[in-house]
Amino acid sequence: MRKVEKGDQVQVHYTGTFPEGEMFDSSEGRGPLSFEVGSGQMIPGFDAAVLGMAVGEKKKFTLPPEEAYGPHNPELVAVYEKSLFPEGMELEEGMILESRMEDGTVIPIRIAGIDGEDVTVDANFPMAGKTLVFDIELVAIS
Repeated sequence: MRKVEKGDQVQVHYTGTFPEGEMFDSSEGRGPLSFEVGSGQMIPGFDAAVLGMAVGEKKKFTLPPEEAYGPHNPELVAVYEKSLFPEGMELEEGMILESRMEDGTVIPIRIAGIDGEDVTVDANFPMAGKTLVFDIELVAIS
């Protein structure tokens, strides 16, 4: 039976949860996720987990932050005064805003907290620093 190798195009059904069991994403009700193994399209640990799998095989694996979206970088967290935000903007914790860098690049930032006139923003990817658990089933190799 053929097994997944680097460079193969694969399709997998998956459910992603945090270690406590809370689901953060799933292909349930949608088509399978399709990607080229080893191309950098997927987080490193997910990419590595499908290597050697055969069609129909199921696997459950846990990825530490270093094999997923990386560690949370405290240098990407900053506190700004509310007065620096557009007048009348209703700021809420969890809100995603866009910030334009000096080179013109736009990055998403999340409001991590509001304390009086101080607004804490976090430019880390929301899943940075998190351990992820995946249940996958390989449905196709091409």
